[in-house]
Amino acid sequence: MRIAALVKRICQQMLRDKRTLALLFVAPLIILTLMYFLFNGNTVDPKLAVVNVDHSLANVLEEADINVKQYEKADEETIVEDELDGLLKMKSGKLELTLLNREPTTSKALQLKVNQAVSLYTQSKRMDQHASSVKLPQNSIDTQYVYGNSETEFFDVLSPVLVGFFVFFFVFLISGIGLLKERTTGTLERLMSTPIRRWEIVAAYLIGFGIFAVIQTVIVVLFSIHVLDVVMVGSVWNVILINLLLALVALSLGTLLSTFAASEFQMVQFIPVVVIPQIFFAGILPLDGMADWLQAVGKVMPIYYAAGALKGVMYQGLSLSEISGNIFALVVFAVIFIILNIFALKKYRRL
Repeated sequence: MRIAALVKRICQQMLRDKRTLALLFVAPLIILTLMYFLFNGNTVDPKLAVVNVDHSLANVLEEADINVKQYEKADEETIVEDELDGLLKMKSGKLELTLLNREPTTSKALQLKVNQAVSLYTQSKRMDQHASSVKLPQNSIDTQYVYGNSETEFFDVLSPVLVGFFVFFFVFLISGIGLLKERTTGTLERLMSTPIRRWEIVAAYLIGFGIFAVIQTVIVVLFSIHVLDVVMVGSVWNVILINLLLALVALSLGTLLSTFAASEFQMVQFIPVVVIPQIFFAGILPLDGMADWLQAVGKVMPIYYAAGALKGVMYQGLSLSEISGNIFALVVFAVIFIILNIFALKKYRRL
């Protein structure tokens, strides 16, 4: 009987907490649906520029599911500016392959396809009775890289994303629960009895938690670079700046969502809805093969811009001006969340 009574009380508590029930049953369905569409995206054929390459070889490359584009003249700048995955050039009877290597997985797949296509082309020409009149390329292909090198691994590209994500996650969690604790312990009510304004409260909490977010961000960045030896091509100051902006976004978002939670348990429930979906759009999975509506969803995620900026600086060595678009997006997110925070205080706290 005692067990039955306890079970009954637990069930009644759960039934009274409609938000917990909704998250318990709906959140897994949302994440599973998102993953279904993400992992069933269309495969995008790599884009390869060819210069001074035999027409027959170009046809073999196209048959190998490579999107071939003919150029009269091209170099590394062409690859970056035209958003190509590689450049195949015939020079002095030898093929030279230059890979963008922004995504090591894509580059290795393209390199494998090119090697197979060239091998197939060479064999077919040798079997041709007119092979003697055709100048065949040498079997070995000289391979160069715009970013990284032949030893670049997927983690080298992933590490900048992870640095940003962990900064975002822990700042979001600590700021949200921290402000919630202020409410549940009555500290905020005592503040309400003073003439302090809503924006002053928001500013104070942002600055207060922001100090620790800054310290945490600097520690994470320096530890990743100097202890874990993650790839670092650009300026460390730019990396710290990006992570500080991301921490500000996480801080303002965490405090905003804490106004909709009545307990730490409900605050944690926001993680599968707000934090986990952002992982999918952080650049861990290739976005090019996603449906258009999924790519649009990714562009409303702060992590999308932070990961792009961090990868650009840490892996590609881009300057601040070259990632200004991502920086601007993070600033916009922070401003929006701070304004919403002020309005949320008015609605839910009735200051």
